[in-house]
Parts: sequence; C-alpha cells; structure tokens
Amino acid sequence: MIEAFKLAERAYMEKEIPVGAVVVHQNRIIGKGYNQVERLKDPTAHAEMIAISAACAALENKYLEGCTLYVTLEPCPMCAGAMVWAKLDRVVFGAMDEKAGACGTRFNIASSAHLNHRLEVIQGVMEADSGYLLKQFFEERR
Repeated sequence: MIEAFKLAERAYMEKEIPVGAVVVHQNRIIGKGYNQVERLKDPTAHAEMIAISAACAALENKYLEGCTLYVTLEPCPMCAGAMVWAKLDRVVFGAMDEKAGACGTRFNIASSAHLNHRLEVIQGVMEADSGYLLKQFFEERR
C-alpha cells in the first residue's frame, strides 16, 4: 500500500486526482498505475486500469488469479468491473469513496453474487493518509 500511496503522491504533483494502485503477485509488484485522466485526456485512465493492464502484460495473461490490487481510493464501478473480469483474488483500498465506491460503499460490484467472479475486499488500509491527500487536492482546486 505504501507503493500505491507513492504513486498517488505522483498523481497529486501532476495535478491529477491523487490515486495510486499496484498489483502484487507472489510478493512482487507486477503492475503500477496512477490517475492520468487529464494528462492522457482519457476517462478510463484510472490508476487501477493502468495497473491491471501492466500486470496482465507482465504475466502475459488476461486473468490475474493469485494477485492482489492495492489502491489508495475505493475503486469506481468501471475499475471494480475490470477487477472482476481480470479475476483478481482481492482488492485492498485506503479511503472509501462515498460518491462512487463500488467495493461496498455505494455499490458492491467486487463482491456481487450476480457476476462470474467475486473478490475479497479489505478496506481502510492507510485510510487516513489516502483521505488526507484527496482532501488536500480538492481543497486546492476549490
């Protein structure tokens, strides 16, 4: 989670919403990402999406079984859907997203019995740090 937080700080410095993510397989980071929506002019360039793509490339597989995604903010519906399709084992996140969280706060896509795969969800890891960085970012923008 510390590595994901460092990536969130990088996003913050680049004036992106400060979210960072890493995918870990066998205790090794195989995918990293931070929000790059503004830089790439791409609404899908979320930290999780970039980290998942990098991890799939590293494993040369569309499935990420045996992997954990660590992310500083609860994933949105798009990212939670990608995590389900990639068949990640679990997601560990920091701050909850009251507006669009899809791992239990607003929606529960990651653990939905209606989908073909469910992830273990662990929330609140480095929640205070992640939440503070997000709060600072939005206060500066207002």
